[in-house]
Amino acid sequence: MAQAPRAARPIEPVLVVIPTYNERENLAPILRRLHEALPNVHALVVDDGSPDGTGELADKLAADDKRIQVMHRTEKAGLGAAYVAGFRWGLERDYATIVEMDADGSHAPEDLPRMLEALTDADLVLGSRYVPGGSVVNWPLRREILSRVANIYSRLALGWKINEYTAGFRAYRREVLEKLPLDEIASRGYCFQIDLAWRTLQSGFEVVQVPITFTERELGESKMSGAVIREAMLRVGIWGTKHRLQQVRNLVLRRGR
Repeated sequence: MAQAPRAARPIEPVLVVIPTYNERENLAPILRRLHEALPNVHALVVDDGSPDGTGELADKLAADDKRIQVMHRTEKAGLGAAYVAGFRWGLERDYATIVEMDADGSHAPEDLPRMLEALTDADLVLGSRYVPGGSVVNWPLRREILSRVANIYSRLALGWKINEYTAGFRAYRREVLEKLPLDEIASRGYCFQIDLAWRTLQSGFEVVQVPITFTERELGESKMSGAVIREAMLRVGIWGTKHRLQQVRNLVLRRGR
């Protein structure tokens, strides 16, 4: 049976999943900007037991706005686990599109309408700093170099021409998340973004990149750490090695026929 044209598939309703840990100062402003840019989208705040009261603030905001929902988790289990929990929540409901967005203001909600427009012809849209038109504001040079090197490393290891595997501002069609084996995803930190992008490409879905402006947070502390970087380097190296070995095996099998 022939599939319907991509443009005919609905992208609404939209759920924006926003993981939080100690983001009390940033949460209300980012939700306000989100709903100024897209009044009809819903937001799910996934709070990992923030000791600064982020979860309590989220509850107050949700009590005043039906577009906001809150999920409370009892421990800080990592970015990946928070997003998977949010994805499952969205998939249990009728959302056609599920978006990842940081709470700290580094992802501009004003860029999201363009990303959703691009989703009419794709299955996953990555908001990228590293495509023409993308930019970085107020980011330390060391962090930008580290990010660019990580993405070059991922591109070489995994073999797909994606400028920014680590993009954390992205929009998925629900069909993608329904097909991906979310139970098997063990990546906890920012490696989670590489993991899902690679699995999406391997599954044959259409991935496009849209330029965004990434702005370094003004309030609070970054969650990046040495452990997060080591996890990403190790996992990507393992995935890339397996991928290249499979390519060699396939080549040998074709020549042996």
